[in-house]
Amino acid sequence: MKAIRIALLAVGVAAATQAQAVGVGVRAGTNGIGGDIGFSVAPTLLARVGYSYLNYSNSIEQTDVKYDGKLKLSNASALLDWSPLGPFRITGGFIFNNNKIDVTGTPTGGSYTLNGHVYPASAVGSVAGEVTVGNKAAPYLGIGYGNVATTGVNFYFDLGVMFQGSPKTSLNATCGSAIVGTPACTQLQQDTAAEQAKLSDELKRFQYYPVANIGITVGF
Repeated sequence: MKAIRIALLAVGVAAATQAQAVGVGVRAGTNGIGGDIGFSVAPTLLARVGYSYLNYSNSIEQTDVKYDGKLKLSNASALLDWSPLGPFRITGGFIFNNNKIDVTGTPTGGSYTLNGHVYPASAVGSVAGEVTVGNKAAPYLGIGYGNVATTGVNFYFDLGVMFQGSPKTSLNATCGSAIVGTPACTQLQQDTAAEQAKLSDELKRFQYYPVANIGITVGF
């Protein structure tokens, strides 16, 4: 019984010691700007949760069409850091992401082409598209340096891959007043669907999203 009490006391002391290994971090990278909270669950194992966010807008003109694009990064992470070699670590877990790209195309003059067919500007109201990730809960595997829960102020980085699956696309076009209710409007919708199929096929190779983050931690 005495041995059992000593063992239980040792476990309690170890748990209390590990409970003190807590830290927070702020970071920036390909997932956006965000932060992490981490705590030790074993001498070489750290549990980490985080969130990143970023909005970016840009406009370009190409072939008489103005494209307004909005990149929206929004993702939460649940990760385990295994550090068998000091500050160097292997990280795995899941990134729950809602990343997407919204694009709106508006003719600026003349005409533009959809699926090989040329449409005058008056025939098209606008073209809008969206690209979202295939896996909302994307497995993540990577390497890194630094422990969020290390006492004091330190830096850390992550380098890995998020398996987000084949991106999902949507593409919609509105008919201009000049062709509403005519066969040309139907043809425009068919050509838009064909362009969406092409886009989906082209984006299949983007199943893997590179993750690179660097940040500063404060451990307690």
